[in-house]
Amino acid sequence: MHAIHVASYGDPEVLTPVELPDPVPGPGQVVVGMAAADVIFLDTLLRGGWGRDLFPRTLPYVPGGGGAGAVLAVGAGVAPAWVGRRVAVRTGTGYAERVVADEGEIMPVPDGLAVETAAALVHDGVTALDLHRRGAPRAGEWVLVSAAAGGAGTLLVQSAVDAGARVVAAASSDAKRALARQLGAEAVVDYTRAGWAERVREVTGGGAALGYDGAGGALGSATVDALADGGRFVTYGTADGFAAPDRETAARRGLRLIMPLMDGPPDRETVRELLALALERAATGRLRPAIGATYPLERAAEAHRALAARAVVGKSLLLMDGGAAQGTPQARSSSPQGAAQDTP
Repeated sequence: MHAIHVASYGDPEVLTPVELPDPVPGPGQVVVGMAAADVIFLDTLLRGGWGRDLFPRTLPYVPGGGGAGAVLAVGAGVAPAWVGRRVAVRTGTGYAERVVADEGEIMPVPDGLAVETAAALVHDGVTALDLHRRGAPRAGEWVLVSAAAGGAGTLLVQSAVDAGARVVAAASSDAKRALARQLGAEAVVDYTRAGWAERVREVTGGGAALGYDGAGGALGSATVDALADGGRFVTYGTADGFAAPDRETAARRGLRLIMPLMDGPPDRETVRELLALALERAATGRLRPAIGATYPLERAAEAHRALAARAVVGKSLLLMDGGAAQGTPQARSSSPQGAAQDTP
């Protein structure tokens, strides 16, 4: 089968197409024939050698963490009825035509839901719904979503709007801000400009009650300045390291700092619950992942470069049927009005 290997940590060029033997399921396992592999920013960090204490990898490894496709084979103890069913899979690998997963790592894809949409929810759907629960946006209050055109950010915008909140979206380009508006954001700001936090405070009449930080680093820490006293700050971004807001200042202002990454990854049962909910909401139209770019498997390096350059609006996927036309990111219909492509 075709797959991608990382034989050494480094730049995107270490993502090498290889031929590997077809996997065989062990007891309690299934083999999923992948239609689409999820691509998240964490993949780019791990490829570069970051986070080996939190996310151990043994070289060489097949990167990724899942996607969606159909069950091709089952091992001992797994019901044969799984064979042929479309499933979302969240496991320790993904950039391959076939992956092995435990039965507990797969979830049926609802009838009528595109398999690419299911793949786009495997991580970002779980993350967004987890953060939504932690932040608990309320009807009528202002919610700030930074990195609002990212895979999780687009879903957080929709979830906050669905809860009746008023959303101000922070993003770095006209195309990204336009997408956030299409998803329901009432106001948008450019967080690459000086004074953007003050602009949020102006728009919201004193600051947002809740802020989601999808960037991390200094930008994430600055998000706190856009909040009203007594607000909630939920940070999950790692693109520039972890956000580190001043805790004394936060305490003085009555801010609640919520940092789920410090708790480690959610347990399997929580992941299953949230993934099932994300798929259900997508099937009923309440969540619409904005798939901004798709690539054929062998162009995984290009997908990583585009993510690192912040050049994609929305979600990135690797497709096993050839993917995008000759390496050009392609807009996907699951994003509102097809608006999903940006240029560096």
